[in-house]
Amino acid sequence: MENIKLHYDVIKDDFSCAGEASGKIKKTLKGLGLDSALVRNVAIAVYEGEINMVIHAEGGCIDAEISPDTITVVLKDVGPGIKDVQLAMQEGYSTAPENVRALGFGAGMGLPNIKKYSDEMNIETEVGVGTTITLKFNI
Repeated sequence: MENIKLHYDVIKDDFSCAGEASGKIKKTLKGLGLDSALVRNVAIAVYEGEINMVIHAEGGCIDAEISPDTITVVLKDVGPGIKDVQLAMQEGYSTAPENVRALGFGAGMGLPNIKKYSDEMNIETEVGVGTTITLKFNI
């Protein structure tokens, strides 16, 4: 298999399109005949990151590369950055505004779920600049 590269833009506050990137990645992985548990894990982790970008960032992008051994996903946003990564990794901690919580988002499970469902997770963040999360999934 040749490496497959996918790119998606994510728009701030666009809840009508939130989940499209993770859905398209999921469809691609299913089409490649990958293990359903792996496909599910990738879809969940990417969806959580995508929603975080919609809620918290000024926009961003998701780039995925599928190789014979690994799926690498980079979620890069422009935004406030994460002030305290250790705190943000705690289940239930959320900085989502009330209007977002009223939509059913912002329960504080985004980053913990991303870590739970990926084989590797690396967060690079700078307050006032943005956040880049790199995920790896073993095939």
